[in-house]
Amino acid sequence: MKLLSSLLFAASLALMPATQALAEKPAESVQTKIQKVSINKATVEQLSQLPGIGKSKAQAIVEHRKNQGPFKSVKQLKEVKGIGDKLFAKIEGKISL
Repeated sequence: MKLLSSLLFAASLALMPATQALAEKPAESVQTKIQKVSINKATVEQLSQLPGIGKSKAQAIVEHRKNQGPFKSVKQLKEVKGIGDKLFAKIEGKISL
């Protein structure tokens, strides 16, 4: 019995640093998710990190911005070919001007 409790204690001590590291990861993930992508300043690579936006749509956003000037509202992003109401709803909270 004493051996078993010693093993359990040693195992819990061994797992403690891993548990602490795992506990810290969600906080980092939440902080990363809070940052918004500026549709007026972001690169193709940054825009392609948005859900539903691949390289071609990201390039279309950059081209639209280059040809039409900066976006005046985030809703204006729907003028870009391939970005409709459903996709816009997915990314609306993740973008800014």
